[in-house]
Amino acid sequence: MKLSDYKALTFDVYGTLLDWEGGMIDGLKTLTDRVSRNLTRDEILEAHAFYESTSQRYSPAKKYHELLPTVYRRLAEEWGVEVTWEQCVAYGEHARHWKAFDDTVEALQYLKKHYKLVVLTNTDNTTFAAANTRLGVHFDGVYTAEDVGSYKPFDRNFDYMIEMLARQGIQKHEILHTAESMFHDHAPANKFGLANCWIYRRHDKKGFGATMHPGEMPKYDFQFNSMIDMAKAHQAELAE
Repeated sequence: MKLSDYKALTFDVYGTLLDWEGGMIDGLKTLTDRVSRNLTRDEILEAHAFYESTSQRYSPAKKYHELLPTVYRRLAEEWGVEVTWEQCVAYGEHARHWKAFDDTVEALQYLKKHYKLVVLTNTDNTTFAAANTRLGVHFDGVYTAEDVGSYKPFDRNFDYMIEMLARQGIQKHEILHTAESMFHDHAPANKFGLANCWIYRRHDKKGFGATMHPGEMPKYDFQFNSMIDMAKAHQAELAE
């Protein structure tokens, strides 16, 4: 099995291409600065993961930037801080400004020469459109939670992606699903029989950060610590 065996790379965006954990920590600072005890970075991220995934299960049709205010309010309640709804809404808008990892643009521009690049994201169209301006490439398919009416790891998100790519002439065995989250992406990739590549952004940290624990660890076909490592591995294959 080689990276060059595939025709399409399907990407999670937030956590894989964009630094969503850094964005969360920055966006929540106005809240966490008011908490009466010192919260660790992972305490903040793990609490966010719980409330985000819970909100996505109970409100699957809600747009991501409309769902984040509820997450902010639940966090404030847990930490005993009084907030206004306007402050909650401001956090939802903050997601549009989360930054790309330093290696993302260079890696995507290289990979674009060799694959169709496709997005399967748990964000909405407006939020992703703002983020896309920082990713440096044109994607051949953009499939958002807003389009599907549910959030990963629900089956219908992957059903939708596979059906849309089949329309472009790309079969399931030609797809390499590329993501950081074991919970949102690799567990369902295993379920659907998709080849998968783990971009292990948290390789120097413990736990799962802003994603829920996946339970039994999913299997993966490739692992890299960054997108540029993936691009370099592909380049090395071609040089063999």
